[in-house]
Amino acid sequence: MATKLWMAFSRRRVDEDENGKGELNRVLGLFDLTALGIGATLGLGVYVLAGSVARETAGPAVCLSFLISAIASAFAGMCYAEFASRVPKAGSAYVYSYVTVGEFIAFIIGWNLILEYVIGTASVARGLSNYIDALTNHVMAKALRDAMPIDISFLSEYPDFFAFAMVILLAILLSVGVKESSLLNNIFTTINLVTIAIVLVAGSIKADASNWSIAVEDIPETVKNPGVGGFMPFGISGVMAGAATCFYGFVGFDGVATTGEEAKNPQRNIPLAIVMSLAVIFVAYFSISTVLTMMWPYYDQNADAPFPYVFEQIGWPAIKWIVNIGAIFALCTSLLGAMFPLPRVLYAMASDGILFKCLAKVHSRTMTPIFGTLLSGLFTGIMTLVFNLRQLIDMMSIGTLLAYTIVAISVLILRYEKNESTNKNGLTSTMDIPVERTPMSFFKLLFNLNNNKHPTEYSGSVAKWGILLYSIIVFAVGFLINYVGDQVLSGNVIYCAIIALLVLIMLLIIASIGRQPAQKPNLSFKVPLVPLIPCLSILINLYLMLQLDVYTWIRFVVWMIIGFAIYFLYGISHSVQGKRNQIEMETKTQQISEKFRSCTKF
Repeated sequence: MATKLWMAFSRRRVDEDENGKGELNRVLGLFDLTALGIGATLGLGVYVLAGSVARETAGPAVCLSFLISAIASAFAGMCYAEFASRVPKAGSAYVYSYVTVGEFIAFIIGWNLILEYVIGTASVARGLSNYIDALTNHVMAKALRDAMPIDISFLSEYPDFFAFAMVILLAILLSVGVKESSLLNNIFTTINLVTIAIVLVAGSIKADASNWSIAVEDIPETVKNPGVGGFMPFGISGVMAGAATCFYGFVGFDGVATTGEEAKNPQRNIPLAIVMSLAVIFVAYFSISTVLTMMWPYYDQNADAPFPYVFEQIGWPAIKWIVNIGAIFALCTSLLGAMFPLPRVLYAMASDGILFKCLAKVHSRTMTPIFGTLLSGLFTGIMTLVFNLRQLIDMMSIGTLLAYTIVAISVLILRYEKNESTNKNGLTSTMDIPVERTPMSFFKLLFNLNNNKHPTEYSGSVAKWGILLYSIIVFAVGFLINYVGDQVLSGNVIYCAIIALLVLIMLLIIASIGRQPAQKPNLSFKVPLVPLIPCLSILINLYLMLQLDVYTWIRFVVWMIIGFAIYFLYGISHSVQGKRNQIEMETKTQQISEKFRSCTKF
């Protein structure tokens, strides 16, 4: 029983016709894909995040926070880009992990991607509603709070029917067709970029470098927690904490990777779109945060709507209203980009049989997974009704970070696993198994001191176990830093020695993985400096996961319990790949039986 269960968990997806055409319509070009990545990401981060992080966490050094988070996102983006080159199919990290790691891990990733996109869409819808409501002096919120109050601490104060209606309208739009919704996304994204350009030009005129060097004695006494003034008023720790917050401003680019069956030339265009969208997003964030903190002192920023507030303060109401209109279009774009990948992931998982098959039905006229789109829209709309913006943002982080981690791990596994095409006779290489059982021979194999040039089963196993051990040690180091970091800084010898030893082991593991012979795939995009960049991505993602509060982990556990129930009661027995494997096994058994009978005749 245990063996069968393990075989089900570890079975990998094999496409029977990788070059065949899927059911979805290939209409998205490079510009469409890049606009989708920018539109999905460049929304709340520009119009809310920069001001709140500057005021509460990093001060003017918020631009450095965005730089650090951009580097972290770039590591994850490069891993996504390589996988998009390898597996041009719909499904994002779900398909990537299915091909490389196995079905069970793929289901976990896909289930968490669903959580990410649902929460991401709901949070943008709620943010859009709040922004519009703020322009009308919160009339809508007051009316709904008075008419239908929700007196439950972990739910919203009132049901937001405007946000619900926006999500349902968007679901209907996405059901009409990919090309139509993509055209609307391109228009909204262009308006968003024009608005940002206006902000940068207008803000540069009023920029004053002295706002980056305000002395603490010049800050009004009424300001709570102004830090120590200057460019970095909250120190390095504030910059890093700001980077952890700003990291979520980059979430959304991975939605480009879900369009593998709707993109023209996906192996070329998807990696390029991911890299280009991340570059544009970083330039926008860095420039916006620089101009914002130069225009107005960091301690007096408005955390909810910084730019309208600043332009009001400097006496430019016309620019304020241009920004308001542009922000609404930008949030509409983010809403479209956030929801666009959701039905595609549902379609991919349902096509593989590990989610309900009805979610994979594609409408004959619109060429979209219409049932999955409408169902996901309804579910997301319900989330906007019962949770407020802060609760939704807190819930969306863990699934994203886990997906990024698995993608980085999968890049390493693919690079260092044995390539079957290099050994066509099916025999195990003599270099797979150590002849001598001495510590020195084991050390040579662990660090490939024999300089083998081609991956073997043994070298692949060394890399896989090294990746697993590295991930465990990273988690342990992050846990120790979180809970005994103060004692380490105060010079506690025992904790310092433990962390130093663990870090040394991490470095040795990276060196061991890097010494193993690797594949040299012919791809349109490959992650550079492997294994360093994927290992850094794993380090950053796991560390940020440990920054999440206990309530986020509780919600995550509840969500996973629901997912496991679906997988064990339905998915494991309806898996398309599982049925393929079973047919192959029965065919081989039958062939062996026939050969045996033919031999016994003689």
